[in-house]
Amino acid sequence: MTNPTRITVAFDQTTANLLEKLSQEAELSQSEIVRRALRFYNENKAMVDPVIRKKAHAYMDFLLSGEHVILDVDHLLLFLRFVESSPDAEKFWSEHRKVAQSHKEQLKSKANSAEDILGRLENCNFFRLIKNSQKDFTLVLGSELQKTFVKILIEEFFAGAGIKADIKDNLTKINVTVKP
Repeated sequence: MTNPTRITVAFDQTTANLLEKLSQEAELSQSEIVRRALRFYNENKAMVDPVIRKKAHAYMDFLLSGEHVILDVDHLLLFLRFVESSPDAEKFWSEHRKVAQSHKEQLKSKANSAEDILGRLENCNFFRLIKNSQKDFTLVLGSELQKTFVKILIEEFFAGAGIKADIKDNLTKINVTVKP
């Protein structure tokens, strides 16, 4: 093993105290804490980008609570195809509305504006969000099968937040224009 390269780093008192605390908690030298911190930063530097960091926090919020699952898009489309052909399709859509209403109640503190709500749903990978203006959005869906599912989510989330909007669907897009 080669001799380590020695460097001098100046910390303010708060950072020095944090380094000492982490070193004691982990039972590692301060040098090892700094080495690990630099490797971790290098492996995760994309998280510095505010858009990526916001999405990562949303994913952690979704998954760490245990209330969400990661579902392959093909499985989602399979379920939606099955629903379309089911004699109980109307019952499914009615229940879907109730679930969407419940979710909006749970998310009141996290998403209240149209853009926040659409951003949160975009993080679920239901669509790709294009912001055309402050009040006009295009949602690009992966499949026409998702249209009714997503449209109901938006209608119920917006209703719960008191947001009025024109929601128009095309083949694989939904246009949302927020009314004043």
